[in-house]
Amino acid sequence: MLSILIPVYNYNVLSLVNELIKQCNVCGINFEILCQDDASNSKENIQNQEINSFPNCSFFVNETNLGRGKNINNLARKAKYDWFLILDCDTFPAHGNFIQNYITAISARTNVFFGGIIYEDKRPPNEQLLRWIYGQKRETASILTSNLSIKKDIFLQYPFDESIIQYGYEDLCFFSVLKKNHFEATRIENPAFHLNLETSEVFLKKTKTALENLVFLYNSGKISSEESKIIKAFEVLKKLKLIRFTASVFKKNHDKIERNLLSEKPSLFLFDIYKLGSFCELNNVVTKNL
Repeated sequence: MLSILIPVYNYNVLSLVNELIKQCNVCGINFEILCQDDASNSKENIQNQEINSFPNCSFFVNETNLGRGKNINNLARKAKYDWFLILDCDTFPAHGNFIQNYITAISARTNVFFGGIIYEDKRPPNEQLLRWIYGQKRETASILTSNLSIKKDIFLQYPFDESIIQYGYEDLCFFSVLKKNHFEATRIENPAFHLNLETSEVFLKKTKTALENLVFLYNSGKISSEESKIIKAFEVLKKLKLIRFTASVFKKNHDKIERNLLSEKPSLFLFDIYKLGSFCELNNVVTKNL
């Protein structure tokens, strides 16, 4: 019936696995839970190894880092059931009928659907505010693979792009490929909490890495302006021949914008400017090197 795939990196997933086992048993379904740490060399894996003692559950550790998408692809090839539920390791079902809601959706014969991500209402420490505010205002409305169910045969036909090794935009590329092949993801009301908040500083570093991925995907024709607002804005600036100017202005104001994003009152508008400016700057470098 259901193969639950959990890509792991330096995180204790025992609580998540225990909750999923409990809910699957209540539903009375055939299931398996496959977790795989992506060579994090984490101490958390000492406890995670306990998962191997649970019925229908396995915990694997990669010898080398594959990247999130390739790690999920690897898990998918090990899975035996016809339906997948992909969950990030730092998520947790928001409701006790989380699995039942997915079973109901599966019975409705939808091929691809996602339950969404939500964040706890409690304000985190100041150093985590950017990640929390961005998550609440933007990610809760986004299509993400961190809480996704999909038919096995569709996923194996259109897996994650394995050229994406670093963090960022693998979801966007994945859904873009599905859409081009006439598979639309349907949203159902079945959220999971995103629990692991990075500091604003770490989140900014990951954002820069993600934008490097986006530049690669854009210049290789894998993602267009239809899928990305950043690319759409970039192409407008490109038509106006303002890429170098925008990159130059951004470079001069970079530190000031970053100070705001690391502050107690981070602005999502400035975060959007930060991402667009960085994208222009990175593309400017790529153009010069061509």
